[in-house]
Amino acid sequence: MPTTFPQLMLKHAAERPLAPALREKIYGIWQTTTWSDLSRLVASVACGLHQAGLQRGEHVIVVGSNRPRLYATMLAAQSLGAIPVPLYQDAAAAECVFPITNAEVHFAVVEDQEQVDKMLEVREQCPQLSHIIYDNPRGLRKYKEDGLASLEDLIAAGAAFGQQHPQLFAKEVQAAVSADVAAMFFTSGTTGNPKGVVHTHGSLIDRAEAGAEFDQLTHDEDVLAYMPPAWIGQNIFSYAQWLVCGYVVNCPESAATVTIDLKEIGPTYYFAPPRVFEGMLTSVMIRMEDAGSLKRKLFHAFMGVAKKVGPALMDGQSVGLLDRLVYGLGNWVIYGPLRNNMGFSRVRVAYTAGEAIGPDLFIFFRSIGVNIKQLYGSTETAVFVCLQPDNQARADTVGVPCKGVEIKVAANGEILVKSPGLLKGYYKNQKATDEVLTADGWYHTSDAGFIDSHGHLKIIDRVKDVGRIQGGVNDGAMFAPKYVENKLKFFPHIKEVVAYGDQREKVCVMLNIDFDAVGNWAERRNLPYAGYTDLAQKPEVYQLIQECVEKVNADLAQDSLLAGSQVARFLILHKELDADDGELTRTNKVRRGFIADKYKPLVDGLYEGKTEQYIETVVKFEDGRSGSVSAILKISDAKTFTPVKAAA
Repeated sequence: MPTTFPQLMLKHAAERPLAPALREKIYGIWQTTTWSDLSRLVASVACGLHQAGLQRGEHVIVVGSNRPRLYATMLAAQSLGAIPVPLYQDAAAAECVFPITNAEVHFAVVEDQEQVDKMLEVREQCPQLSHIIYDNPRGLRKYKEDGLASLEDLIAAGAAFGQQHPQLFAKEVQAAVSADVAAMFFTSGTTGNPKGVVHTHGSLIDRAEAGAEFDQLTHDEDVLAYMPPAWIGQNIFSYAQWLVCGYVVNCPESAATVTIDLKEIGPTYYFAPPRVFEGMLTSVMIRMEDAGSLKRKLFHAFMGVAKKVGPALMDGQSVGLLDRLVYGLGNWVIYGPLRNNMGFSRVRVAYTAGEAIGPDLFIFFRSIGVNIKQLYGSTETAVFVCLQPDNQARADTVGVPCKGVEIKVAANGEILVKSPGLLKGYYKNQKATDEVLTADGWYHTSDAGFIDSHGHLKIIDRVKDVGRIQGGVNDGAMFAPKYVENKLKFFPHIKEVVAYGDQREKVCVMLNIDFDAVGNWAERRNLPYAGYTDLAQKPEVYQLIQECVEKVNADLAQDSLLAGSQVARFLILHKELDADDGELTRTNKVRRGFIADKYKPLVDGLYEGKTEQYIETVVKFEDGRSGSVSAILKISDAKTFTPVKAAA
């Protein structure tokens, strides 16, 4: 029985040699790699790396988009007992220094010239980085750096070496066992240096199998791999489960073609964070606003039917004959074409995770026949902790514990997890490991939540972020910043939010508008604007956002536990929060403490009762240059509501 990823690959190659394993779109044409092709490619890369000096137990960083030859490189490294460490392809060069140094990396396999340039830039700080191997040679013809080589040349050398030593590859693959380290994933580092999360073949394969069993996945699935491979979510769906199930992973041509490629592939199994689904819905609503009046009326009429009938049909509940017939007509006229236009015509299971998803967004997709569900997990748990059964998908929970998982809630509300998918530890950081793993095998998630009466897990916020209002009318009330931020981000006009209130007398927020959605809204009202900063400070836009904030406040007032978290004041930032400026992590989580320091004048202005505040901010452009953006920002008050008392 295969117990490692390379062994799983060889099993598929032996049983289904001509079946497609990977597809990659090149110059508009999908190219297929069969399992037999893949096994030969992996063997050649492994022999090439062995010949170049890669040793068992060494780390190999892999940087790039989802590319078949980079997947093959990860398998090749694992075949030799080495450990692939995927890094984010959009990370700045300086962000690569700590992982390379921490993991003592000698070998880097990267996608293209952009990533080569980063590796060369950090080489002075990382002198041990002796080999830089690139996949795409474009722009690199005149580079003459020591240790720089093409993956094509390495493959050719490896193939020749493999012919001379025909037993080497098979012998190395069979030498590995389930308990060997399979990969290391660096956390996003919201509060300091990232931590290297060490996973074994056993932990990753076990969770991949648990998820596959839960949703009855087979080798017939089609998956689109478009999120960063350095994110464990993408790695589980398009690497671990791919090798467990043997389905087809499709790699888009580029980030710009993902939408088109999604429609062409029509995946059966799909995963995306809420912001991707939000973008899809925003795009649909923008197009409908621009459509003719008859088309708009038809759309809204049938969507009314969909919201009433669709979720019940998805959950297997009984629906009246007339409703079923009208829904069937709507499916022919509206829902089917809409699913097809979004690339969801074949989707059987669609998961979202990472952040809470808005109920309206959740209901919309389930209403039109997309089986969207939520899951809960993290890098340290190999993703699959809780999953939603097909007939129990709800916007306010993250599902039930899946196979092999135990959950308990600590006295402070923290979720503790016991699972075969837990990390082996943090690399070279025993102190951090001891802080999250108990002696009897429980993992501290740092998330606050509870198990509801249906056995589903509900997440409120990060334990460290749950605070208290101090002073004012809400003195002592619970403050859950992420909960407030997510409720505001459920509105299509709001893209990002940062909330403050712990140990303060009221809650204040800074936010980003969604430039596309608000821009379209402004254009329909003949409201001129000259870029993001100008649009964000329009009085009409402030009024639009104020209505969103006050709707959230009215909703919070209904919750006796969180009524004190209502937003008293807000401002719209003059620039979008950006990972390159240190304001977001590479997984797009807000770095609340960093932002508070960087925008201290704005936070002070919110709490000092000012109506406007000048700010000047240094920004980093895509080409690496720095500049500054300045503006006088308006600060507005929002109406708050009297909490609704719970019934006695």
